[in-house]
Amino acid sequence: MSPRPRIASISVASAIVLCIAIGVASPTNAEPCTDAAAAGQPQVEAPAQPLPTNGGPPRGHRPAYANTAAPLPKIGPITSAVMNLMGQRSARVQQQAAVAPPPPPPAAATEPAPPIAAQPVPEAAPAPAPAGPPSPPGTSLVGWVTGPESPNNTLSRFAVSGTDLGIMWDNGSHQVLMAFGDTSGYCSVPGHQWRYNVLMRSQDGGLSNTVNVANSPMWARGISKQIINSTKWAPDETGIIPTAGISVGGNQYINYMSIKSWDANGAWTTNYSAIAVSPDNGERWGVYPGSVRTPRPDAIPGARHVAGNENFQQGAFLKPGPGDPYIYSFGTPAGRGGSAYVARVAPSAIADVTKYEYWNSDQNAWVPGNPAAATPVVPGPVGEMSAQFNTYLKQYLMMYCNGMNDVVFRTASAPQGPWGPEQMIVPSMQFPGGIYAPFLHPWSTGRELYFNLSEWTAYNVMLMKTVLP
Repeated sequence: MSPRPRIASISVASAIVLCIAIGVASPTNAEPCTDAAAAGQPQVEAPAQPLPTNGGPPRGHRPAYANTAAPLPKIGPITSAVMNLMGQRSARVQQQAAVAPPPPPPAAATEPAPPIAAQPVPEAAPAPAPAGPPSPPGTSLVGWVTGPESPNNTLSRFAVSGTDLGIMWDNGSHQVLMAFGDTSGYCSVPGHQWRYNVLMRSQDGGLSNTVNVANSPMWARGISKQIINSTKWAPDETGIIPTAGISVGGNQYINYMSIKSWDANGAWTTNYSAIAVSPDNGERWGVYPGSVRTPRPDAIPGARHVAGNENFQQGAFLKPGPGDPYIYSFGTPAGRGGSAYVARVAPSAIADVTKYEYWNSDQNAWVPGNPAAATPVVPGPVGEMSAQFNTYLKQYLMMYCNGMNDVVFRTASAPQGPWGPEQMIVPSMQFPGGIYAPFLHPWSTGRELYFNLSEWTAYNVMLMKTVLP
């Protein structure tokens, strides 16, 4: 197939225009319009922004047991006594996915042809029983990436007083892109300048007090624009939320989910997930219809539903270690209660989900074109996740929030596992305002791990640092 499938509407008859106009959504339950944010005034009057009639707050992103009266967390190390206690909790969590690792992939291939049948993997020796969890890693809050407390001055520069997520990836030109979810602007402006998503760029390799933001795609002077707009494919849509990002061949790709409804803490319903592409470093974005995955037959009128796609409503892209020619895409169902699955694809076919292969542990094989064949590689509950090949560990590493809302990581010798037990790095009890969505920095693949983490009560993003044992 062509390395760049054409961008078209769901009817395939007409092309979707790359997104340049802003759409605005309704405000969230988290309240960034307090203190400094509430008093801020825009430097210039922005043009009037039409509010959609079907917006809604992203209350599903609120972590369970979040205390909205909790004070802001303090910058600095997490209390060692708390981490020792959490290490004991981690020792009791010994979940491991029952899958066998394959042999190393061939190093010579650069663009594998889609297979016509499941690819068997030779039987591997049973993995040794995991050792007891090590001492808890040292973790610190480095600083705020967004909001009134951030040295990035995101309110005055980008009209961002509150936002979440901050998914990071290398754009291929020594720059890190960060995709954020529902975003609030100046509180004095009607509608609070709400946007479903925004993007920021960084060239900061020091990460001494935050991820320094260089710039952002702008709608007008002083306000970042919504980068992915509604396709209008779904009759009811209350959010367009990025879940993963990656750069391939000079293009930027974002996996996102269209939200039908925010249901309860940690629970939401999606219309579909899809992949958006930008040819110009995030300024303009379009959506590939061939990348749409619906979670149920009636999600989008006229769209073809494929069983198993309900398990790939949220994603996490992974560029593998040396010698592996594939891109890997982890998937979870909507919300934070599901298990994690994994697929792989040739880089040139990333936007064509018919070319993906899905790991099936029962067959010990990659099954082409059948998402229903995918079996869990990590048991749920798995929240928003990110993954990398870690050069210090010489292992794959994934990070997410578990059912207790603690940030944990697992390691494995292959993307399909077997994944080791959860290891605690951020205890939820240390952040009573509610934490979620840990997203790894693509340049920290050694012993020091930097990652963005969302805090619900502040409704902003923090930069965290963990030193592996």
